[in-house]
Amino acid sequence: MCESCGCGSHGAETIVVRENLLAANDRVAAHVRKHFDAHRVLAINLMSSPGAGKTSLLEATIAALPPGLRIAVIEGDLETENDAERIRRRGVRAVQITTGVACHLDATMVHDALDEMSLDDVDILFIENVGNLVCPADFDIGQHRNVVLLSVTEGDDKPEKYPVMFRNADLVLITKTDLLPYLDDFDMARALAAVGRLRGGGRVKELSAKTTRGLDGWMDWLVAELAANRPPQPAAVA
Repeated sequence: MCESCGCGSHGAETIVVRENLLAANDRVAAHVRKHFDAHRVLAINLMSSPGAGKTSLLEATIAALPPGLRIAVIEGDLETENDAERIRRRGVRAVQITTGVACHLDATMVHDALDEMSLDDVDILFIENVGNLVCPADFDIGQHRNVVLLSVTEGDDKPEKYPVMFRNADLVLITKTDLLPYLDDFDMARALAAVGRLRGGGRVKELSAKTTRGLDGWMDWLVAELAANRPPQPAAVA
């Protein structure tokens, strides 16, 4: 059981405590989002089950970034700095959050991590959440967009099994598509239909971080979302 969100607990008292916890979290998240907005930074919450390829996606993203696009990363894991070190080796700033027993990041964790990172020269901040398809969906961490990864190795029924996560996604990335020729239990049409039923035909992109197939579409989405979230600054008055 996650001690911070109370998953697995039951009863009226637990519900009240959880509601109070989420309300307090939302207040901090709103403060964090104002901080991002003040620095004109697009914050993206990356979520998935463990092993779906979030860190591999970030490594491929770093290599494919359009000229001039600057990113930083906050990594969330129960233990170790392994993922943050992978990002740093690519020349990108990364702050690791180790959550201990918590199965998700919350707004206070992100707020504290920002003390270790300047946003003055960042365009997009990726927040790689703890691998989990349940709890991260409930906690606002100050992000502007939610991106959920679905690996073809997980099966095409994950969106229907974990509907809250996929329903709240601004983009679903179907990852590790280079493995499709070796899998006979993942039906792309079924996966797309399941996401469509939950999101009303929202955006889905298929890609492989290993072969880079589909990364162009991911880059286009990032650039478009950055522009949408960052209105032009007013011209200086002479």
